[in-house]
Amino acid sequence: MKSVFVAGSRAVSRLNSQVKERLDNIMKQNLAVLVGDANGADKAVQRYLARCHYQNVVVYSMDGCRNNVGNWPTRLHTAPTDARRDRHYYGIKDFAMAKDATCGFMLWDGVSKGTLTNIVNLLNADKKTLLYLSPKKLFFKLHTYQDLQHALHANGIDNVPVFLASLGIRGAVSERLPFATLG
Repeated sequence: MKSVFVAGSRAVSRLNSQVKERLDNIMKQNLAVLVGDANGADKAVQRYLARCHYQNVVVYSMDGCRNNVGNWPTRLHTAPTDARRDRHYYGIKDFAMAKDATCGFMLWDGVSKGTLTNIVNLLNADKKTLLYLSPKKLFFKLHTYQDLQHALHANGIDNVPVFLASLGIRGAVSERLPFATLG
């Protein structure tokens, strides 16, 4: 079954009609939605899917689920008990979603390191990704590193490799590594 990794920045806590329309298309196709349990975009997507009574959803979380609005099945991931609860920690479940999904739909605030890492991971795995760049209210279909560069340029970022490195994202798509890593 085809599945979509839907995620986004914590700063994106409201879904506009454009994003809801894309989620409606996902539901019409009865695609499995893989979503995280964070506040922000994850929770907003969960709320919308629950309001639509959509059941083909799996919530990925670490150790314990923070948000599961629709009481859907969960996939719990673990880390060492002394691990800091930072983006590296939550990146474990994100990595699993990128691996498990057929494609992605990312809601990016233009800043979030985690969302950008998810995009890079999906592209590195040759998985198409629909990017919604919330500050510009624009959608980008990402199939290649050049597509990502185009989207980042639209966000005012000129030197993509330097920008990715500044965020601690190594293993850019152009290097064709299996997955990006967080520095």
